[in-house]
Amino acid sequence: MRHLLTAVRCFYNNHGSLTQVRHYKPPKTSRPPAAPSPPKPPKKPQRFTFHDHTWEDPYSWMSSLNDKVAMRHMDMYIEQEEKYAEAVMSDTERLQSKLQSEMASRLAFELSTPPLRWGPWLYYRRVEEGKQYLVLCRRLVSLNEEFISHKSPAAGFDFTSGKKIEQKLLDYNQEAERFGGYAYEELSEVSPDHKFLAYTMYDKDNDYFTLSVRNLNSGALCSKPQAVRVSNIAWAKDGQALIYVVSDQNKRPYQIYCSIIGSTDEDALLLEESNENVYVNIRHTKDFHFVCVHTFSTTSSKVFLINAADPFSGLTLVWECEGLAHCIVEHHEGFLYLFTDAAKEGQEADNHYLLRCPVDASFPSRTWESVFIDDQGLVVEDVDFCKTHMALILREGRTYRLCSVSLPLPAGKGVVHLKELHPHFLPLPKYVSQIAPGPNYDYYSSTMRFTISSPVMPDAVVDYDLSYGKWNIIQQQNMLRERTRILYGTASSATISLNAKSGESVNELKSDSDNLWNDLSEFYSCEQYDVPSHDGISVPLTIIYSPKYKKENQNPGLLHGHGAYGELLDKRWRSELKSLLDRGWVVAFADVRGGGGGGKKWHHDGRRTKKLNSIKDFISCARFLIEKEIVKEHKLAGWGYSAGGLLVAAAINCCPDLFRAVVLEVPFLDATNTLLYPILPLIAADYEEFGYPGDIDDFHAIRNYSPYDNIQKDVLYPAVLVTSSFNTRFGVWEAAKWVARVRESTIYDPKRPILLNLTTDIVEENRYLQCKESALETAFLIKMMES
Repeated sequence: MRHLLTAVRCFYNNHGSLTQVRHYKPPKTSRPPAAPSPPKPPKKPQRFTFHDHTWEDPYSWMSSLNDKVAMRHMDMYIEQEEKYAEAVMSDTERLQSKLQSEMASRLAFELSTPPLRWGPWLYYRRVEEGKQYLVLCRRLVSLNEEFISHKSPAAGFDFTSGKKIEQKLLDYNQEAERFGGYAYEELSEVSPDHKFLAYTMYDKDNDYFTLSVRNLNSGALCSKPQAVRVSNIAWAKDGQALIYVVSDQNKRPYQIYCSIIGSTDEDALLLEESNENVYVNIRHTKDFHFVCVHTFSTTSSKVFLINAADPFSGLTLVWECEGLAHCIVEHHEGFLYLFTDAAKEGQEADNHYLLRCPVDASFPSRTWESVFIDDQGLVVEDVDFCKTHMALILREGRTYRLCSVSLPLPAGKGVVHLKELHPHFLPLPKYVSQIAPGPNYDYYSSTMRFTISSPVMPDAVVDYDLSYGKWNIIQQQNMLRERTRILYGTASSATISLNAKSGESVNELKSDSDNLWNDLSEFYSCEQYDVPSHDGISVPLTIIYSPKYKKENQNPGLLHGHGAYGELLDKRWRSELKSLLDRGWVVAFADVRGGGGGGKKWHHDGRRTKKLNSIKDFISCARFLIEKEIVKEHKLAGWGYSAGGLLVAAAINCCPDLFRAVVLEVPFLDATNTLLYPILPLIAADYEEFGYPGDIDDFHAIRNYSPYDNIQKDVLYPAVLVTSSFNTRFGVWEAAKWVARVRESTIYDPKRPILLNLTTDIVEENRYLQCKESALETAFLIKMMES
């Protein structure tokens, strides 16, 4: 328009008057670009028969990793899918850019992880300017207070000794050079004498974790141990010996070795489990007196102790039970404490419970006694120990609580009600969805660290002093000021004394402490519902929204689901969701059966032959949102990650008209073929979760819920964005097969596209790439709701 006005102005100035222009032809109206056509991969039907069932898979060739021709076709097809997704989303480029800027601006600019005190040292990881990966560092507590620097964690100089205060222990940027430009650490343990660091790094080329031990004084790598396929590590002999677990080619942990640091002797094999159904796990007790060995299968679980002072003295059996059980053993002043969910007196336990017995008792006469009398309304979710206190994470219904109990427990009192031990309940914010204990390495410190999560509050890292009833928020992002509070080794936040009486509810605590939490409940409402499912069972549903932007029966909504492995659905505050909340969206979380938070029965009622329960629970929550007019009809979207992707994809197979759009991140979609013919190794927990195809009842259940095998024909499906990666246990071929089959079988509407987008392998390590991926997903959802 500006150029046209300039031309008219020049014509008027040159001729004195605006004269008629002859032979005027109106400009041609540009046609909208034709909708791109989705790729059509070749179909090469292959017939399969198992049990009493025969089926045909037209896209099984996509998973033929050893077929070079098939893989060339696969590369070409994936490239076409990426171009198609880019073409469909091309009109959202400005929106994606805006969303990415919004999300990036909300990232917590953390110079350092919260420093963790252990003995005389403060350990932390920090970023260096221009570097992709973190650096592990430490500094002496005695020098830290005077020379602290908030602006530059690396700053600080001891003028007396003439030395820098900070000691750089491990630069993960240099580790990336060792491992092909990629640095992913799974395990890291500092020795109890603070002289060595044992850690495992992912070797991408070989698909296993490599063990290294580094001398923290010299910075040099130790010559041994240098093992591969290491799944667990634990220190012994006060840091002179390292015990580690090695996995076989199928990623089953089965061998335990002990290596004496600095010795030239071969590492000694302490245990080898030959039964291919048995798995091995180790951990040291917090006082480093013992290394606990847990061997488990679907039929039995056992716990052995290794004397950390003499790791070659053999393994002592201290506990065994029938069936697969979670077992954590701690040692405190002559007593062993066992936190487990094993069956009690032949009856399956729905939740974990705490047992104890003298450490010097012999097996099988060893008698474990319960610590607490069962309270049906109070569930112990987790336990942590230090020398003077025991910390308990409790749950009453949906309400989480955190309390401390003095140690040692009264002698000769036997099993007691928790209230008889005069627990001190610690302050918590509103709507807590999860409490996660920190590393809490220092057994001799009464200060324990926890991460407190809520749907309407950024995660808060909090140190609670269990002896004096004081607490500090060590790190928490303030979303209102777009900045992060980082207490770099000092307690500069207000220190609050706990005056709560024993047994007093968290919600009854009255103090100025409420003002310390960077709580967003003033701006975003959190509501909780109990939704009746198909069989009358109540399913917890949590919703958050902005009252400022909420309109009656006009709001689009996004429903999250997971429901597998007994894991908690992640309801933590995620800053990228703010972009949807501030655009009037309702964000909901369905805690369906199969997930955590409801005990073992809740988990078991949503797995194997009962997997359809979790799918129907999700559908019930979706219908509830629409029927109660919380979300406008035809404006509901679904979101699922990994096994949650299976849940959501199965739900749209059942009710394709219920959702307008769906996002599936690295989803598990081809359950039948993956469980029958695993390309990547599966573990026993996978089969316990989704079913054993060899069992005919499990096989039919898998066939009934598998998303790839139950796509409806000649039906309109919602718009779907599937993201996948070559670096995932659920291979990209699963996503590619499902996308191709949905387009082939259903009524394909270009306004409801089915898209496949591949993420890069380094997204998890780069928060700005995460913003880019989140911006694409959010733009997709907005585009589909507005189209």
